[in-house]
Amino acid sequence: MHVPAMPVTLGRKDMKLELLAVPVTDVDRAKAFYVDQIGFDADIDSQVSDDLRFVQLTPPGSACSIVIGTGITEMAPGSQTGLQVVVDDVAALRSELIGRGVETGEVEVHPWGSFIYFSDPDGNTWAVQQLPPPE
Repeated sequence: MHVPAMPVTLGRKDMKLELLAVPVTDVDRAKAFYVDQIGFDADIDSQVSDDLRFVQLTPPGSACSIVIGTGITEMAPGSQTGLQVVVDDVAALRSELIGRGVETGEVEVHPWGSFIYFSDPDGNTWAVQQLPPPE
């Protein structure tokens, strides 16, 4: 007789993803790209020590931020791939980004949503998704 395994419950604790490191070569150039061209909010820019600069940037309306800087991560600049944000109107955002000098392809429409893609100056890649309408 096969008895299914019982799930182990350790107690329900909220775990909120709130910060992702994005490795860059030039902190000021990356900050300008994310703030001036993409529209992220600049929350913190702190030179903690000679070896540590912490720059926290947040997409509008997001509970999760990114951090760029020096001494933040050992990942190679440009190696962060697959970052994704969700918007209400991907075509409108695409037009706005193009107007700000951001290179992006055409809107790709799939059953699971509509997408555009862009990269930051170091090659870290982002997807922007518009969810499909509810059925």
